[in-house]
Amino acid sequence: MNQSLPLVWGWITTPLELCSFVLAIITVVLNIKQIHWAWLFSILSSALYGLVFFDAKLYGDSGLQVVFILVSVWGWYQWLRHGENQESLAVTRMQTSQRVLAMFAWIVIFVVLYLLLKLATDTDVAIADGFLTAGSLLGQLLLSRKKLENWYVWIVVDVMYVGLYLYKGLMLTALLYAIFVILAIAGARAWRAVCKQEQIS
Repeated sequence: MNQSLPLVWGWITTPLELCSFVLAIITVVLNIKQIHWAWLFSILSSALYGLVFFDAKLYGDSGLQVVFILVSVWGWYQWLRHGENQESLAVTRMQTSQRVLAMFAWIVIFVVLYLLLKLATDTDVAIADGFLTAGSLLGQLLLSRKKLENWYVWIVVDVMYVGLYLYKGLMLTALLYAIFVILAIAGARAWRAVCKQEQIS
C-alpha cells in the first residue's frame, strides 16, 4: 500500500510521504495568511509524517508529530479565542527576556531528547534529531501564540532539516523543507509588516 514511487532525478518517495508533503505545504501557506484552518492541515500532515519518520528511524521527529497534533489543537483554539476580549489572536513580537528564555528552553529540551534518543533508540542521528526536534517544538509553540519570531526559528530549523533528510534518503521531504525555508522567509516578512501596521494603528 505504501510502495515506493519514482520521482525525478532518480528520487524515490512513497504515497504516505507524498500526501504528507502536500498537506504540509498547504499548512504553511495558510499559516502565513493567518487562516486558522492551517491547524487542521497541520494535524493531518503531522499524523502522516509521524509514520514516515518512524519508518526512517527518526524517532525524535516521529514522536514530535504526536506533540504537534496536540499543540495544533491548542494553537487552533489560541488563534480563534485567546486574543483580547476573546477575539482572534494578534501577531506580536517577543520581549528580550522571552527570547532568552526560549533559547534556554531549546537547549534544555535538546539535551533531554538527545539522551533519550541515544540511550533508548537505535537512531544514528541522535544529536541532529534531538536538536531539530527541540527547535521544531519551540517554533510550533511560538506559532501557536502568533509570535513573529517563530519564523526565524523555522528558518534555522528548516535549513538544517534539509541536510538531515538528504542523509536519510527522504528526498521529497528534503525538498519540502527547502521550500519551507523560502516560505518561512516570506512568513517573517509578512508578519513583520502586520506588526508594523498594528503599531501604526
